Amino acid sequence: MSQRFGGRYSPNSAQSTPTAPTRPHPVGARVNLLFVLPFVFAITGFFKSPLGLTLNLVAFAVLMLAAWLTREGVLAHAAYAARSVARKPAIPRKIFGSVLMGLGLGLAAFSAGPGAALLLGALGGVLHFGAFGSDPLRDKGMEGVDLFETDRAAKAVEEAETYLAEMAEAIKRSGDRTLSRRIDSFSATIRPLFRAIENDPRRLNSARRYLGLYLLGARDATVKFAELHARSPDPQARAEYEALLDDLEQRFTLRREALLESDRTDLEIEIEVLRERLDREGLRPTE
Repeated sequence: MSQRFGGRYSPNSAQSTPTAPTRPHPVGARVNLLFVLPFVFAITGFFKSPLGLTLNLVAFAVLMLAAWLTREGVLAHAAYAARSVARKPAIPRKIFGSVLMGLGLGLAAFSAGPGAALLLGALGGVLHFGAFGSDPLRDKGMEGVDLFETDRAAKAVEEAETYLAEMAEAIKRSGDRTLSRRIDSFSATIRPLFRAIENDPRRLNSARRYLGLYLLGARDATVKFAELHARSPDPQARAEYEALLDDLEQRFTLRREALLESDRTDLEIEIEVLRERLDREGLRPTE
């Protein structure tokens, strides 16, 4: 499917769909390579003795588990780093991945002797830890934060992210790449509200319907539109759907700005109260 070229200085550029800024995915080539290397031991095991074959197949299973834990640990670490307020992962997946990497390589080299197995296993574990590092081992920004409110906010944001993922998947099934980019832009526009709630869970009560009711309705509308669009594209339905996304983007942006304005108002009140107290106690210098 060909795409019409468009840019800032192209005709009708004002009507072009904005694109969301792209970020590198946390799971890169290093993590993907971990899923490839175990197959070397699985294949070469069939050219060894029954004991060697058994050790290689067990090593294959252990190394695949190490790769999976590492991938999940990298994703969890990226989510932790993206938030100002976050709990440490419940399971240190990358650390467990390093241990299993050493164990798997040790099993694969055991037929060459215990010394070789110990050396290769220790080297593999150390290199894995050096490549991927440790998991976050402490909470971030949790000082003085109500854990109950934090859990409620985290669940609400997780539910909202699920709705966004379902919207993207529905549009992807329609085969319209322009609308897929429009959904990516929509998600990037409203996610700052998610981050604002994560940074201050007390804001959840004033934004709950945005993360729940509004996004649930957007998800349902997206699924219905995608089904209709896949069967018989309707320009009017498409225009109405994009207008819905525009309206939601505006509402989410206004809600976030209102929260920030409330923060500024609270700060100004605290500063004014502090100034009055300093004046009463004679500690504020006269101008």
